[in-house]
Amino acid sequence: MGVVLVVVTDERCLDHVPGGAHPERPDRLLAARRGVADADLGDAVVEIAPRPAETAELERVHDRAHLERVEAVVAAGGGSLDPDTRASAGSALAARLAAGAVLSAVEALTGRDDAVAAYCLVRPPGHHATRTRAMGFCLFNSVAVAAAALVERGERVAIVDIDAHHGNGTQDIFDDDPRVLYASIHQMPLYPGTGGLAERGRGEAVGTTLNVPLPPGATGDVARAALGEVIGPALADFAPDWVLVSAGYDGHHDDPLTGLAYASSDIAALVEAAVSTVPAGRRVVVLEGGYDLDAVRTASAAVAATLVGEHRRPDRPTRGGPGADMVTAARRLHRGGV
Repeated sequence: MGVVLVVVTDERCLDHVPGGAHPERPDRLLAARRGVADADLGDAVVEIAPRPAETAELERVHDRAHLERVEAVVAAGGGSLDPDTRASAGSALAARLAAGAVLSAVEALTGRDDAVAAYCLVRPPGHHATRTRAMGFCLFNSVAVAAAALVERGERVAIVDIDAHHGNGTQDIFDDDPRVLYASIHQMPLYPGTGGLAERGRGEAVGTTLNVPLPPGATGDVARAALGEVIGPALADFAPDWVLVSAGYDGHHDDPLTGLAYASSDIAALVEAAVSTVPAGRRVVVLEGGYDLDAVRTASAAVAATLVGEHRRPDRPTRGGPGADMVTAARRLHRGGV
């Protein structure tokens, strides 16, 4: 029996239309899907449609007032939720499908012995959405919704966020929950301005938040060192049952909104390292940011191949950028000087 990659996607996620020249446009999803087709994985890909997340599932991580505000703006035909976050008539369903996709991925992996991983190709992204507000192009926090559902059934969950922007919403939601480890490699300074080394969680959860902020120009070797030297050992200590990856492709050197300098091969290597810390069948990768369509497409192809165990690297890994000092500082903070 061959291995299976469950791809969770839905055409209705294209109906979230922020409008104008907004960078979080429907073509992003199409590019990511073309990347999976480019990977040419044949029968290894099993595509399923997600179910919309139910209100009770969203309310595990979001206040009811936040959900009601999104629904009200959408019912009025769309409008602004935040200075850079807009909704259209199809946005509420798209966001529920995006959150439901990660839940559907977990359900599909739980029910199939041959499925090694799931890849959720949905939008809008989610990792900036906090308990109380939409922001940073994000309406509902899809990864957090699935993590909360897993925790409720007694699982330990690690979320590894490789988006160039810090996932402030995910961190905020699980900041005091020791059952969820949140680890992020991101650019700083950059929107939303959170994710410093000193942000480590609160109360009983101190130490289950790990941030490795990297300067503009940081290359793939630095990000890989952050995962290998800081996040990887923390994951081993935490011993999660599931790993959920917030896979932003905006760390690519061609992305118009950020200043990191990764190649698509670096992004695939980061995903590979993150998911390798749990057994096959408990690995879920979720599309977050990424605003250069060619970069999204090539990164998506490389990630899809990686998830079924094929080592395909479409470009040369990048080296020599700044940021090694931040990795050293994070290692000393989280590993006690090791």
